Amino acid sequence: MEQFKDVNRRKSKHKEKLNIAMFGQKRIPSREGGVEIVVEELCSRMAAQGHNVTCYNRGGHHVSGSEYDSKRLKELKEYKGIRLKTVPTIEKKGLAAVSSSFFAALCCAFGRYDIVHIHAEGPAFFAWLKKLFGKKVIVTIHGLDWQREKWKSGFGSKFIHQGEKNAVKYADEIIVLSKGVQDYFEKEYGRKTVFIPNGVNRPKIQEAELITEKYSLEKDSYILFLGRLVPEKGIRYLVEAFKNVKTDKKLVIAGGSSDTDSFMNELKDLAKDDDRIIFTGFVQGQILKELYSNAYVYTLPSDLEGMPLSLLEAMSYGNCCLVSNIPECTEVVEDKALVFKKSDVNDLLTKIQKACDHPEMVMKMKNQAADFICEKYNWDEVVKETMKLYRR
Repeated sequence: MEQFKDVNRRKSKHKEKLNIAMFGQKRIPSREGGVEIVVEELCSRMAAQGHNVTCYNRGGHHVSGSEYDSKRLKELKEYKGIRLKTVPTIEKKGLAAVSSSFFAALCCAFGRYDIVHIHAEGPAFFAWLKKLFGKKVIVTIHGLDWQREKWKSGFGSKFIHQGEKNAVKYADEIIVLSKGVQDYFEKEYGRKTVFIPNGVNRPKIQEAELITEKYSLEKDSYILFLGRLVPEKGIRYLVEAFKNVKTDKKLVIAGGSSDTDSFMNELKDLAKDDDRIIFTGFVQGQILKELYSNAYVYTLPSDLEGMPLSLLEAMSYGNCCLVSNIPECTEVVEDKALVFKKSDVNDLLTKIQKACDHPEMVMKMKNQAADFICEKYNWDEVVKETMKLYRR
């Protein structure tokens, strides 16, 4: 009899609706980075399952500039069943993430939540605050942020390092997105983590209309990079390599500067003698979909990644992808993409030239990409595994 009661208790627990809070993202709904996409996908599905989900958004301007601010977003209080709350934010370089995370953590500590889910190492600095108030804390490490160029020194570097240590010390569970980061936490801290990769949705392919009108781009007429314009993405190598590729295809570099205007200016200066190279700035909505849908090759030449959502998205659109041989990329693509040696401009040049000279090879990669990636990475499965972790 007790056995049946125990089974019923477990079943009841799995049906119980949870009060969940998330912070660490900049803003949702917004494509300011991969973290924002992950948080929106998780929260919208959890809300659809009947859970009470609250997201704490940053105040202030869009990371790529105030011209991308959305008045509608600032006024939103609910989105896809998710409660949205904006916290005070000090809009100075290096302080926006710290200040917004502090106030979000404070709200979560005093709020009536079963689970507080923190995204990224910096915001995890405040994991101790929720633990003092008896909350269950989950931290997702989207990548080792202290390795990024802008956080390699100064206060930001110390803050992020301590955030990582606080995650290890105070989080009930740590989610990682790659096997490499899982190995790092095991080796550095002896801390077990849970590997739950990101997911991807199968999109609807779009005809080239707005991109033809705005940038004179047609289907298969360009190689695409899409992401934040930061040094660790390897865009400098990409520009240097492409300048020596013999092709009439264009190179489209789509993305905002993310507090790195000096680096964007450096890239534009490097590309100034080649009119085949187009900088679009930050893109979203229909233009983003058209760029993905009509690229000849999508490339991600990064030196450093967490789990690159743009790569998953590019493959879901049926793109032939060319990536650096870092584990975070090769784990995703397996043998379904072209790979070059990280940081090697000559090898990157060779692989781009080969792709331009062999359209049959590119077409073969395109034909297998979408089915492969959409079967391998599924958001519903990601939410299922995350909910298991919440209830454990």
